[in-house]
Amino acid sequence: MSTRIPFLKGHGTENDFVIVPDPENTLDLPPAAVAALCDRRAGIGGDGLLHVVRSAAHPEAAHLAGEAEWFMDYRNGDGSVAEMCGNGVRVFARYLQRAGHVTEGDLAVATRGGVKTVHIAKDGDVTVGMGKALLPEGDVTVSVDDRSWPARNVNMGNPHAVAFVDDLAHAGDLYSPPPFSPAAAYPSGVNVEFVVDRGPRHVAMRVHERGAGETRSCGTGACAVAVAAARRDGADPATTGSPATYTVEVPGGTLVITERADGEIEMTGPAVIVAEGEIDADWLENAVR
Repeated sequence: MSTRIPFLKGHGTENDFVIVPDPENTLDLPPAAVAALCDRRAGIGGDGLLHVVRSAAHPEAAHLAGEAEWFMDYRNGDGSVAEMCGNGVRVFARYLQRAGHVTEGDLAVATRGGVKTVHIAKDGDVTVGMGKALLPEGDVTVSVDDRSWPARNVNMGNPHAVAFVDDLAHAGDLYSPPPFSPAAAYPSGVNVEFVVDRGPRHVAMRVHERGAGETRSCGTGACAVAVAAARRDGADPATTGSPATYTVEVPGGTLVITERADGEIEMTGPAVIVAEGEIDADWLENAVR
């Protein structure tokens, strides 16, 4: 391991990430190392870590190298592996642009949730093709203290339970994962979104993300919320034949989600790089002992 490891810090609607460029996949980043880097008091701090690797150099993405040069090896803040992160993809694309690997326009990014199409606009916003939502059958319930709500089961490459509530305060502190049932619905845990209406096709949400707790934003969660809201509102694009666009407020800003008639979902929002520096490799090695 080299003495210094380059890193950057970025966020998308205040969902923040430690970015570790490693094109040839030479770094060993076990869960303990990721958790140490994402620690907000003893490390750099972040909801998750974006390990930037060329697809051809990573065993999980080599088969996608013909479609996407770069693989977003995403980790949650606790070091666990996640399938996808919508805000993370936007920040990942912004890093590639900053590093000179891509320019404004279209690119493809490989993730564990498949290859995502990305458009970097001249105005600075980044649009991500998030794919299609899956809507597993079966009733789901989420609870906080003595309240319970029915939730819509939406999979955006990672699992979500979307509950419409009267007041976002009813979500509680979201320090720990809200209980859900049946347990079989989410054998690997779930991201839970609590949603209130702000106006026509305009909602606000809070979220508990697996492995991170409450975050300021969740891109896949915002997509899941828009999908659930469209079904609730009778605006399913597959039925109406027209796209459904929702403005989704998150604590860290605003995302715009559009579901097309073919089921493809696009998410548009900001992506910002705020700092860069070097990690002391000796500190990192000691942090994981």
